[in-house]
Formats: sequence, structure tokens, C-alpha cells
Amino acid sequence: MSLTAFIAVATVTLLLCVMTGPDRDDLDEFYTGYRSLSPLRNGLAIAGDYLSAATVLGTTGVIALTGHDGLVLALSTTLSLVLLMFLLAEPLRNAGRFTMGDMLTRRAPGRAARIASCAVTLAALLPLMVVQLAGSGNLLAFILGFDSPGFRTGSVVALGVVMISYAAIGGMKGTALIQIVKTVALLGAGLLVSVLVLNRFDWDTGALLGAARAGSGAGGAYLHSGLQFGGSGLDMISSELTVVLGAACLPHITMRMTSVRSAQAVRRSLSWAVCVVVGLCPLLAVIGFGASALVGHDAITAAGAQGNSAILQVSGAVAGGGEVGALVVTTMTTAIFLTLLASVAGMILACANSLAHDLFAHGLRGGRQPADRTEMAMAQAAAVGVGLIAVTLAVLARHWNVQALVTLSFCIGASAIAPALVYSMFWRRYTRTGLLCTLVGGTACVLVLITGTNLVSGSPGAVFPNRDFNWFPLTTTGLVSIPFGFLAGWLGTVRSRSAGGERARYEAVEPWILAGAPPAGRG
Repeated sequence: MSLTAFIAVATVTLLLCVMTGPDRDDLDEFYTGYRSLSPLRNGLAIAGDYLSAATVLGTTGVIALTGHDGLVLALSTTLSLVLLMFLLAEPLRNAGRFTMGDMLTRRAPGRAARIASCAVTLAALLPLMVVQLAGSGNLLAFILGFDSPGFRTGSVVALGVVMISYAAIGGMKGTALIQIVKTVALLGAGLLVSVLVLNRFDWDTGALLGAARAGSGAGGAYLHSGLQFGGSGLDMISSELTVVLGAACLPHITMRMTSVRSAQAVRRSLSWAVCVVVGLCPLLAVIGFGASALVGHDAITAAGAQGNSAILQVSGAVAGGGEVGALVVTTMTTAIFLTLLASVAGMILACANSLAHDLFAHGLRGGRQPADRTEMAMAQAAAVGVGLIAVTLAVLARHWNVQALVTLSFCIGASAIAPALVYSMFWRRYTRTGLLCTLVGGTACVLVLITGTNLVSGSPGAVFPNRDFNWFPLTTTGLVSIPFGFLAGWLGTVRSRSAGGERARYEAVEPWILAGAPPAGRG
């Protein structure tokens, strides 16, 4: 049933992408879908992009394995989207046209800023794509019961081809449609399994938590802080700070701010997105605790050290036998399958748009604008190229523990992209030099520090478990790299010689960025 459902879903969604895809020379439709999405549809698409496969599977697994700490992670993920709604959504909508590079260079234009924006977009999203593609082979093998290296590799390649097709053919509107279908399916499947878990314990949450504590193997520590990071308060603060600042600032999320017509529409879109994420958060918590109670710590870790299969294991545990049980399992596996497809497709689109618009159209051509048809062809070719690179890396890395790449993406989002966006939207003195220092300095700091964490070496779950060059005391870099990113931007700005001219340029566009109002003298 699952295999039949997967083939049907892939076929139907690909057909929908073809039907809603843009014309060959319609650049605005490819990048933004004519900004024609309603707030509800755009909100569901934002929630779909935000709830990546790594987020859904990883959060459920962490809750199942660490209890309280996993629940805090889920709440931090929700808080990140709330901060985006209240702090950055309207300025990003007003400042942006197509890409994150448009948002950052509205007040500090230049080829170097465009190229740096494109490089950071790739650095933030490519690791996240590799993780989800590499895990897709193992996940499909687990679901369908095929345990051979050839099947896993073939699954990664086949899924990669479908994801590339979504991005290259559907553009913004097509991928938004896939995200909407995925979000609805994930909410429905999550609600179904949560109800079955609670029904198993007669709707007694105390009994559920007690059984989860017993199944976790950690005793009373399961429902108290500190299990995930060995009691290190600084490590937990660093991790949560990274999630709160980094999750919602990733480029495939911020690009959705440009797909509606007005600032009011983007506010309403974020309201819908926050409602969806807030609604899914308790469902994932119930499923995670149910996995610990009904499946148990040993069985969860036997399927994967990170617990990414916990949501599927508990679905099978509560479904029972017979056709009804098979239908429940098929519903959840199809929702996860859609989540894998949609998440990576949105990231491929964000990377392709940045390569075509920021690098090709503005960074390398010296101000000579290409024709719309040429730029759109470049965007579609870039989608194919980025997708093939991600698939190749995923095939090569499928035998490694690549969960460190998820942390890398969130750390870059928090340490380079978030400071650059905050400074660009709200600091009048911020200059092009400061922008480059923020993007390059924040990213470089993360890349240097993460090599010394226990995610890379010195622990059983590291990329290199048999090597130990662990010199950084924290699991995530955020506690050091986030202040460094802000500091680099400040130093680059105060040491810049052109601050006066760039401040005047910002003051000219400030009313439009912050309030959507015409600049003084033009209203």
C-alpha cells in the first residue's frame, strides 16, 4: 500500500507542478508566482517549508529519546517563526523582490554583496538538502522493507529527480502547491496518530508520560532538563539560541515573504503559518512520548541513533493489524514521503533563484541585465545543477552520520543570515563592508568552530566516531558564532569609509522598507 501510495502521490504532484508552472519567459511568475498566493495558501506554504523532513523526524526523535529537552526544542522551533512574524516579515516583504540577495542589497547594492549572498544561501541550504536526501534512502528502505545498498541508492536518486522536477518545472507557485498538500497531509496524519496514541492510554496524559519515562531507560531524568546535553546548561542555551535565530531566517523561508502582494498579506500569511506550526507542535510531542512508551528506547535507537524513525515506529505500534492498521501506517508514511519531496524542492528552488538572479544576472554581468527568458533558463538549469550536486553528495554520504550538517545549516542561518537581515532592515549606518563582514565572518566562524564539536568527532554519533579532534566544548556553535556575526558586521561598518553615502541611501529607502511608504518627496 505504501509503495502504491508513493507512486500515486509523486505522479499527481508532478502533474500539478506542470499544470501550474510558469511560461518559459515569465520570470516574475517563476520567482514569485505573480505574488498571487492568498494569505492562507502562502501561510500553508511557509509552514510547509518550515516543517522540513529534518525538523519533523528529528524533533519527534529527540522528544522520544530525551523527553523534556526535545519538547523545549519543539517550542524553540515555534518561537523562531513567531520572531520572524513580528520582527522581520514586513521589512523583508518590502525590501525583497525575488531572493535574499535582493533583500540585503536594497540598501547596500554591489556585485560583491550579491555574490556573498548567493554563497551563503548555498552554504546554508546545501547541507540541509544532503541530510534529507541521504536519509530518504534509509527511510524508504525502512518503510518498504527493502534492505539493500542498491535500493537505498536508487531511492536517493529517484527522489532527487522528482524534487528537481518540482523546482525546475513548478517554480514558486508549483512548489507552493506541493507545500500546501504536504502541510495538510502532515497535519491530518499527525492528528490521526496522536489520537490513537492518547486513546491507547485512555486519554490520560499522566499515564502516557509515566509509560514514556519507563520506556526511555532514563528514569526520572527523562522528564527533566539536561538529558540531551549531559546536564550542560550552556550547551542547551547555545542550541536553543541557534534554533530560535536560525530556523526562520534560512533563505527558503525568507523567499516566501515575496510571494504575496502586500505587507498586510504577509502578516496574515505568517499568522496562518504560526497557527499551523503551533498546532503541529503538541501533536509531535504526543507522538514522541508515545514512541518512547510503546516502542522503547532500545528499539528506536536500533533503527537509527537519532530516532528519526520513531514517528513511523509508533504509527505501526498504535495501528494494529488488518486493513485499518495498514491504512493508518500508509497515511503517515505518505505524509512523511510528501514532506521529504516538498522540503528539498523548496530548498532547490531558493538556491537556483539565487544562482540565476544574484550570481548570474547581477554578480557576474557587471550591470548588464539578461533577458527574462535567459535568466529563467539559467534558473531552471541551476535547479538541475544544484539538485544533481545534492544527490551526488547524499549518495556519497549515506553511510555516514550526517546529522551535523543540520546543525551547520541552522548555525549559518543564526550567525550570518540573521545578523545581516537585522542590520540591513534596522541599522541606518550599516554599510556594504559591514554586510560582507557579517556574511563572510559569521559563516567562516561557524565552519571553523563546528569542526571541533562532538558532532564531527569524539562521540559515537559523530561523523568520524573513531577519531577525536574535539576541541570546542559545545555541541552547537551559536553561543560564540552568533555574537561574532553581529560583531563582525559592527566592526566592518564602523571601519568603513563610505558610511555617510550609504547611510543617505538607506534613509532614502527606509520608509519603504519599514512601512511600505514612498520615500519622502515621492509620495
